[in-house]
Amino acid sequence: MAFQPIVDVETGRVFAHEALVRGANGEGAHSVLSAVDASNRYAFDQQCRVRAINLAHSLDLAADGACLSINFMPNAVYEPRACIRLTLAAASAVGFPTRNIIFEFTESERVEADHLLGILRSYRDMGFLTAIDDFGAGHAGLNLLAQFQPDIVKLDMDLIRGIDTDKPRRTIVRSVAGMLAELGVRTVCEGVETVDELQALRDLGLTLFQGYLLARPKFEGLADPRIPDGFVGSRADG
Repeated sequence: MAFQPIVDVETGRVFAHEALVRGANGEGAHSVLSAVDASNRYAFDQQCRVRAINLAHSLDLAADGACLSINFMPNAVYEPRACIRLTLAAASAVGFPTRNIIFEFTESERVEADHLLGILRSYRDMGFLTAIDDFGAGHAGLNLLAQFQPDIVKLDMDLIRGIDTDKPRRTIVRSVAGMLAELGVRTVCEGVETVDELQALRDLGLTLFQGYLLARPKFEGLADPRIPDGFVGSRADG
């Protein structure tokens, strides 16, 4: 695993660390995920959860209240309460607080809506936080939000790229962030790479960011984010 922080720029604190799958020698996610198919998807999903929790515990990830964000594969979950047992056992064995675990899924995986809603509702009932990843680039979108409001929505990096010079992107992100706020959902902006992008997003009132500008993923460790000068505690203009 590698971990990449999600940073609350307003407070200067790490909100969460996302666990990103890697090979044993640091190989990228694609080389690992390309070997996953229907025959091993369930076992792989379960192993990733356990490894993320055990490594997060060894790194004292939750010491300052930060959450652990785990990507899960909806199509690997045949029944939520049965498939969560190993995760709960792993967290209990090391004393990792389940209230500090976020389960996020990406919109890019096609899955039946009723099946996905069943998983998300079950996870919420069990006290976990939930998140939609890559919002705006996949299959679920607004129809899912109308039926279930997760704790967090992560805007796809293609919406963020060059937002400081792209009025249509700013208009879309402003509107989506406003809608999410009305629904009680927190917005995370992914893929922030420049100070100008960060400033444009702060001007829209957003506070949670993830991207190379702040920190790259760190293999088997927790990255220390670098927030540009003048942003911590700053207020958005509009």
